[in-house]
This record gives sequence, structure tokens and C-alpha cells, in this order.
Amino acid sequence: MTDDHGQWASSPYGNREIRSPALQWLADTGVRMERAFCPLPVCSPARASFFTGRIPSAHGIHDFLQEPNERPEHPGIEGQTTLAMLLKEAGYKTGLVGKWHCGKYWKKQPGFDTWFTSALGTNARFGRQEYFEDEERRTFNGHQETILTDRAVRFLQEAADGADPFFLFVGYTNTHTPHAGEVEAVVEHYRRCRFDDIPAETYGGEHGHARIAPFDRKDPGRREQLAQYYAAVDVVDRQLCRIFAELENLGLTDETVILYTSDHGHMNGHHGLHTKGNATVPTNFLDESILVPALWRLPGAEPRGRAVAEPVDHCDAFATLLDAAGLDAGAIAADVRSPGRSYLPLLQGGRLDWRTWQICEHAYSRMIRTESAKLIRRYPNRVTHWPDEFYDLAADPRETRNVIGDPAHSACIEKLDAIMADFFARHEIPAKAGTNMETLLPHNSRDPWEALPGKDDHRQ
Repeated sequence: MTDDHGQWASSPYGNREIRSPALQWLADTGVRMERAFCPLPVCSPARASFFTGRIPSAHGIHDFLQEPNERPEHPGIEGQTTLAMLLKEAGYKTGLVGKWHCGKYWKKQPGFDTWFTSALGTNARFGRQEYFEDEERRTFNGHQETILTDRAVRFLQEAADGADPFFLFVGYTNTHTPHAGEVEAVVEHYRRCRFDDIPAETYGGEHGHARIAPFDRKDPGRREQLAQYYAAVDVVDRQLCRIFAELENLGLTDETVILYTSDHGHMNGHHGLHTKGNATVPTNFLDESILVPALWRLPGAEPRGRAVAEPVDHCDAFATLLDAAGLDAGAIAADVRSPGRSYLPLLQGGRLDWRTWQICEHAYSRMIRTESAKLIRRYPNRVTHWPDEFYDLAADPRETRNVIGDPAHSACIEKLDAIMADFFARHEIPAKAGTNMETLLPHNSRDPWEALPGKDDHRQ
């Protein structure tokens, strides 16, 4: 799982300038999920949904946690059942190498035999690096992605010597900001790019949002950031080649389920914005923020090189990995109050009666998207001036016109409202729901709900 890697930014999803042969190999010999989403377009809550199978309004993390200055009162998923715990109980040797970001990163979390994570947070990616290996603080020098891959390869070698199956989570912090400091020999190649895969757009405020991170692609500094972002994808891809080569060396390639994904998407000038859901106040749910790569390779799955169009998310990935490991994913999902459903039959070339919509949230905002429509509700809308939003994606795929007040869409909106209300009624835990802004625990120095009336307004 990489960080801030938008679905659009790799060759399997159509990017013509980024070199990503490892990702392309996954797509060519596996399955590409065309409509893979995150449950919330910010790091910590998206990762918590992957590990717990729960929506943010059930696991309780609604924004990024303040690493490396996380405080004990910040929320986390400690005490909740995780993918690692379930697989360890089922006999798997388990390891985390890289970013955790789900609370108390300095502690080896339950369910993991191996724990290797940065002690300095996301932004420390080259030079002197400090990591918690299990719970011992150690110092390394070099680029973070190389250090992580070295540790991942070691885990694979140790796991191959044993009789138990293994689960390894590798969390690269590329392609997160700062978009700087990637390997210079790689960055130089991308400085010559045209970046034509990114639409030249400006943000006009049509959504009723305040811009926090605007993007002007004519700015030389922004072009350098683009080169660094493209290079970050390339650099990670090179590390994946090392991991895949080690699987091949160990004779494990055709016995191993591989999933490549990202915590959430990212905008690099799309809609005239930079970063993700928190590029605006209130939160945006623009497609580039919520769509993630999801590339699978399964032993024996045929035919290879397929694309699957059903909408899926990290909660479904949680269930699918459990199913692939031979566990009762449906029973586990019900037990932990997860909406996640295994789509393993789709990966194996079969069919499933699947939903036609995807739901996301971020604190006071909730979204439902179908193939042709997107509805966003703001809570509590009665005391804010932020408008609800509705986009007719068939007529307006770039989401430029909010037509929430058009009576022509009232029937569709009513239907989507009903689906969303039923979804949260079944899967949220009220005490942890994002709509309870006034009682949510602090996550960082700038929680999005702090912009509610009566509090400091971040739009300033």
C-alpha cells in the first residue's frame, strides 16, 4: 500500500509517461479493478478501514493522526480486531514494514510478528532515518523505500524457511508530500515530461468550497513537484520489482496472493487542486481523491489480464484477503460490523450479484456515487452555509456543476439518500460517527470539523 497514489498515475490505468513495469506485470498477469475506492480520502482513516474492515464511522478515525507528534488522546484502532490478528490466529506469520498511521505507531501492534515502521513520520524519507523495529528504536541511512524493501525481503526469506503461510504488509510513504528528494536520476527523466495525462484545469469554486491547496501548472515549482510525484511512482515500482524478484527466487510467485493498492487518491492539478479530500474545506470527493489502484495477482486465477468494473473499496479488500486465506469472511464481517464483502469470485473469473454504488465519508460529509451520479450531504447542514452537492456524471464527468436544486434529479437523489441512510444505520457505531463533530476526539492540529461555525475557520 502506497501513500497518496492516485489511480490515474500508473501505466495500467492509462498514464502514458510514468514507467511502472512491476504494476503493469500485475495487471497483465492478474486483475485490475477499474473502480476501486477508498472509504475516506485521507491517510489514517483509509488505512484503518483496510485493517479493520470498518467504515470510519465505526472504527472512529476521521482524519490524519499527527505523526510524529501523536498524543495518547488521539483516536486509534487499538482494541479492535484487525486483518493481521485474524490471519495470525489462522496460523500465518505476519509482518508490517512501513507506514501504519492507525494509532500508537511506536508500539508493536497486536497480530504482528514483525513490526518495522518509521519513528519520524511520513515526511522523513531520505538521509538519516529512524525506525521502530519491534519496539527498539534504530537508525538507518538512505532512502526510505530502499530501507523498507530490504526489510521486506528479509521477512520473505525468513518466512520461506518456515512451514507457516505468511502475510506481509509493505507500506511505502511515497507518493506522499513532500514531493521532493526522490532519486535524482529518476526525477531528471520526468522533468522532461509534458504531463498531458493531467487535465489543465482551474478551480473556480463551483462546489462552494474554499481552496486549501490550489495548483497552477504554469508555476515552475509545481512542475518540479509533478516530476517528483511521477518519480515517486517509478521509484516504488522499482522496489516492487525487488520484492517480486525475491518471491521468484524463493519459488513463491505462484503460491502468493499479491495486492497493490493505495490508501486514497491524489490530485496534481486535477480540478486545479493539489492533494486529496482535504485540499478544500469542506472536504471534496472528486474522483481523483477517492479512486485508488487495486491490482491483484492470484495463484491459478484465469484468464489473466482482466479488468473488473464493479465498485469496491478497502473494506471489501479486507474481506477478500480473508476469503483468499480460507477464512469465513462473511461471518467475520458480520461480527466486526463491516460492510466489506469478498469479491474473490470476481478475481477468479466468476460472477457476483454486486452493488452498483460506493459510499465514502469524511467527518461531517458523506457521499454516494453510482456510475452516473454523485450525491454529497453535509452534516449538520442546517447550521452551515456549505451546500449539499449533486453531480450528473453522465452529463458532467468533471464534476463542474452542482445541480442539487434541479428538480429533474429529485427522484435519483431520493433513491441515493435512502441507500446511504440504510448503509450508515447498519454499519456505523453512533458514538464514533463522523456526524458527531462536537464529541470527536482530536486527531491533529487542524481537524476538518474545527471549521464549523463558532470555531476557527480554516478558510481564512
